[in-house]
Amino acid sequence: MEQYQLPETMKAAVMTEPGHIIIEEQPVPQPAADEVLIQVMAVGVCGSDVHYFEHGRIGRFVVEKPIILGHECAGIIAAVGSNVSRLKTGDRVAIEPGVTCGRCTACKEGRYNLCPDVQFLATPPVDGAFVQYMVIREDMVFPIPDHLSYEEAAMNEPFSVGIHAARRSKLAPGTTLAIMGMGPVGLMAVAAAKSFGVEKIIVTDLEEVRLEAARRMGATHTINVRNEDALAVIRELTNGVGVDTAWETAGNPKALQSALYSLRRGGKLAIVGLPAQDEIALNVPFIADNEVDIYGIFRYANTYPAGIEFLSSGQHDVMSLITDRYSLEETQQAMERALHNKSGSLKVMVYPNGM
Repeated sequence: MEQYQLPETMKAAVMTEPGHIIIEEQPVPQPAADEVLIQVMAVGVCGSDVHYFEHGRIGRFVVEKPIILGHECAGIIAAVGSNVSRLKTGDRVAIEPGVTCGRCTACKEGRYNLCPDVQFLATPPVDGAFVQYMVIREDMVFPIPDHLSYEEAAMNEPFSVGIHAARRSKLAPGTTLAIMGMGPVGLMAVAAAKSFGVEKIIVTDLEEVRLEAARRMGATHTINVRNEDALAVIRELTNGVGVDTAWETAGNPKALQSALYSLRRGGKLAIVGLPAQDEIALNVPFIADNEVDIYGIFRYANTYPAGIEFLSSGQHDVMSLITDRYSLEETQQAMERALHNKSGSLKVMVYPNGM
């Protein structure tokens, strides 16, 4: 194993129970033969992190013991295992947070996001990236160019969700798209749609600050659903036809129904956001009569190289989305900020090794 001088211990932000995070001193992990050790430089706070922080569970994944959150991450290679050949110490990298088995049917088909044995960072019982150092298998790590910041590289994780949604719903240049919900995933979905050459990107949200951010990311039309009828506006913008594709990114039942009704006949619906409840009423005769194609979106697969290329192009003002910055010692405050989502807050970022 090649490495430069490393400390023996590191700081880690550990959630001992929902709503409570402490800073612990832990041993710096040693990479296995096929792993790399990464000095973590930036970690975005994701909605799933917030959900575990608030509720201690997401569906079947339950926090049963202390856990380290955080999975949107980037950093520097600090050491490499004996069999690592593609990366070297000092490389700046983005980290894809789901290590899959590589042997199951889903992995063999290239849909490794569906691997039943995936070890996904910050998904119980797997620890995440709110640490100064972490190890991960070499094939989940991707070099980034010098001009791409660690923050932008960390944002490749939510950006990948948009790329995956675009590919699954067969998004094409010159088409029309409605995106319901402008949280961080929705905003990065706008950036993905722009990268795929969509002609009209129509977005909805309740907060004007998020709609303004969506315009910066490439939305051509924004609708504040507090004071506008989203479906009426979409019909007007599409000459009464409806959009070719709609994505629901908020996990809101009403937004999902609006996304469905915004479609033209033969349109495509991608369900990106996860609602709190398991079952939502949808108009089945409408779906059948209009031959609506519905796509479930679960994380992403084979998106990281494309995401890095898109983000490196300079087309997307991703840095403007990062409104709140915290040190590792302030992870508790960072999670509370993201949880309460105060006005003006878009994306919260944590810096385990200093800003």
